[in-house]
Amino acid sequence: MLSAEPEDARDGAPGGAGTGASPAPGRRPRTRLLLAIAVGVLLLDLATKLLVVATLDRGEDVRLLGGALHLTHARNTGAAFSFAEGFTVFFTLIAVAVAVVIVRAARRLFSLGWAVALGLVLGGAVGNLLDRVFRDPGFLRGGVVDFISVFAPGGEFFPIFNVADSAITCGGILGAVLALRGIEFDGSRADDPAPGGDDGEPGDARA
Repeated sequence: MLSAEPEDARDGAPGGAGTGASPAPGRRPRTRLLLAIAVGVLLLDLATKLLVVATLDRGEDVRLLGGALHLTHARNTGAAFSFAEGFTVFFTLIAVAVAVVIVRAARRLFSLGWAVALGLVLGGAVGNLLDRVFRDPGFLRGGVVDFISVFAPGGEFFPIFNVADSAITCGGILGAVLALRGIEFDGSRADDPAPGGDDGEPGDARA
């Protein structure tokens, strides 16, 4: 008479039906790196905005580096670099959505490059979001503090921006480069064969 194999023995056996897939040894999500970069960007953005508000009147300009850089206190109710002014509530909701998506994606983030890119975007998005929520003229309609103007005062050569705008732009460019190279959030490439697949066999699963 055949005796049934204990179920716990089957579950514990290597390759048994009860064995679930586990992450590759030594790999940890890059969540901490993403958050560290985001917090660093946020603190730098807040500090520079507070300094500008405390020392410069609106519209006041300070010429630096022989005119290559100007500090001009301005308020922006649009997107980064003063685009689409007057759509403050819309861009506030967009910033909230971006932050939520990035935080959710962080749990499956193993790529160093994507951690840096998303950390920059998250920190910048939250930095400008705080301005929209808490600054005048009111809740969700606040003007973002911009102050960096290049080559000419008042954004005459290029729209005035801030640290958060710079971080969002750099993160977006890095993310675009990673996407074009086919690098996924988990660090794999889109054209890599799936683990355990038979090399050379047609119909291999792709990452």
